[in-house]
Amino acid sequence: MHGLTLIVALLAISVLGVVAFRLIHLPPILGYLFVGVAIGPHAAGLFATSEQTAHLAEFGIVFLMFSIGLEFSLPKLHSMRRVVFGLGGAQIGATILLCIGFGLLLNLALPDELKMAAPSWLALGGALAMSSTAIVMKILTERMELDSAHGRNIFGVLLFQDLAIVPLLILIPALGSGNPNLWALMGLGLVKAALILVLLLKLGQKPTHAWLTLVAKRDSQELFMLNLFLMTLGFALLTEWAGLSLALGAFVAGMLISETEFKLQVETDIEPFKDILLGFFFVTMGMQLNLGLIYAQLPWVLLTLLIFLGLKFLVIAALTRVFGNSPGNSVRTALALAPAGEFGLVLLTLALQNQLLNEKVAQWVLAAMLISMFLSPFILKYADKIVFRFTRSEWMLQSLQLTSIIRHSIDAEQHVIIAGFGRSGTDLARLLREQGVPYIGMDHDPERVQKGILQGHDVVYGDISRKASLMAAGAQRARALVVTYVDPQMALHVLHHTREIAPELPVIVRTLDDAYLEQLQKAGAVAVVPEILEGSLVLASQTLVTAGVPAAQVLSFIAEQRRGRYDLLRHHFDSAADPFGATSATPEAHANPVKRAAHKPVPQSQALCVVLGAESLWLDQPVDTLPLAAWRVSIANIMRADDALVLDDNPVILENDRITFVGTPHDIMHAGQALNGEV
Repeated sequence: MHGLTLIVALLAISVLGVVAFRLIHLPPILGYLFVGVAIGPHAAGLFATSEQTAHLAEFGIVFLMFSIGLEFSLPKLHSMRRVVFGLGGAQIGATILLCIGFGLLLNLALPDELKMAAPSWLALGGALAMSSTAIVMKILTERMELDSAHGRNIFGVLLFQDLAIVPLLILIPALGSGNPNLWALMGLGLVKAALILVLLLKLGQKPTHAWLTLVAKRDSQELFMLNLFLMTLGFALLTEWAGLSLALGAFVAGMLISETEFKLQVETDIEPFKDILLGFFFVTMGMQLNLGLIYAQLPWVLLTLLIFLGLKFLVIAALTRVFGNSPGNSVRTALALAPAGEFGLVLLTLALQNQLLNEKVAQWVLAAMLISMFLSPFILKYADKIVFRFTRSEWMLQSLQLTSIIRHSIDAEQHVIIAGFGRSGTDLARLLREQGVPYIGMDHDPERVQKGILQGHDVVYGDISRKASLMAAGAQRARALVVTYVDPQMALHVLHHTREIAPELPVIVRTLDDAYLEQLQKAGAVAVVPEILEGSLVLASQTLVTAGVPAAQVLSFIAEQRRGRYDLLRHHFDSAADPFGATSATPEAHANPVKRAAHKPVPQSQALCVVLGAESLWLDQPVDTLPLAAWRVSIANIMRADDALVLDDNPVILENDRITFVGTPHDIMHAGQALNGEV
């Protein structure tokens, strides 16, 4: 099979494989691996030679490294330096050293054809030290565990692994060169890499920015995309000419673009291409697996898998404990990072190309790595059960956490539970405290909890997405629950548990946008507050006022937008305390302490604030003497000169009172003039 037929077959099988894995809720990366195994030269044979797959694999690696460079952030690296360089560096170093030591001992028992020298075990250790950024980060994001203690550990170690791939890509070819001056050759390679990185990153920033600006000004999406491919492959070719890897050049290209204002646009534009090429990369990795050899040597493959997973798990768990983590967090971190990763496959392939590995051993290791990647989602799925079974102290920690929450909430009645104590949660707590409304804040980030406590807030550490934590916070006795996390999956978890234990509890959800609006409302949220919408409304109000539109008209327009958006929330407020203020555009929809004249709402209603003058005939008269029915308007509210809201049922209106009429533009204008005797 050749040419277009081959490409169409590859695409068709890939689509079917990914769809099948999606249906059983597994990452698509595993689908690509499965497809590669099925159609490779050792199975169906659609690709007859490894040369046909090599170029696809190279392009996949190049764009994977480009995306890593694009996401590389020096400020983030600095803020997590202890976890990244401490735990991450220790994990890489310890795994490689353990692999060398274990391999040299294993040489004593292996037959001569399987024995390998120390450089080979070093290369193998580098490959086995890597974990899957693509699989693990996706699952942690879906499970909302990125901000947890073990989530930060995992992210930090993965970040260091992404950095460590650069020197390892230089080291492995040097190890395979057979040069007697190995250390000199390795040193030369590292110096060359450092010089190229410094030159490109220091001298390349301004030209890169100028070039991207020039291309962007042409206002052509096709040209911009074409330029991205040119830069990525061009930098890769440049580093290859310097005797280094293609992946290093792509990494540098991503880093240069990440320092410009075009980063977000590039991330958006490159995303579909990156995923497709990365998918082909995993397909090519699967193609390298020799199923016949694996079947014949299955006991060795399984033994390799057990030794690999076991030793890596022990190394990571022990190091995480050394860095001050609890046994539970250490086990969770080790379970996530023990399986192999995509960069490990890259390094294994590179070691094989440089004749560092025995073909049979490489197949055992490749099979073990791929099986571990297949197992990774299941390991993470059952991580909690594994932790509770083997870590006795974890039950105690969970119990202490719930006890702390109960201690804060045991006397609380009609309180508000604030889930998430970041910027929005803290601001909400401050406003509730000023109004005398009791509240309890909860967050799974210890730093945010500590900061809130120092500011005098009633906040406790806990995971609100757990049913037990929600019950401990007194959800059955609460007045309302506010979810300030922008992650909609977190909100859906909370809503699910709330409907089970406190179905009448109003839940208000904050989101970034309204993409999950209907889903959250169906799940039981009484209101969904999108930050982007609120920001747009404030921006619109400022723009309209600046453009000369009357302030009352602007407020009426904004209130109407909010009323339509937050309709679910309105019935949870008493009619005498409408949260949408006096600018509501529909008279009947807005009950007010001031008595209204009964009439049908008028279409396209607006609001107008009128100041009662000293010459008005209605001065010092009860409000019910106003001929509201004749004027065909209603009163939204009355404000005194000192900005106090009039709450009486039938107040006497005084000079300089501000009366807000609601009705059609013509009627409210006429009412305002009639009030002060201008008609």
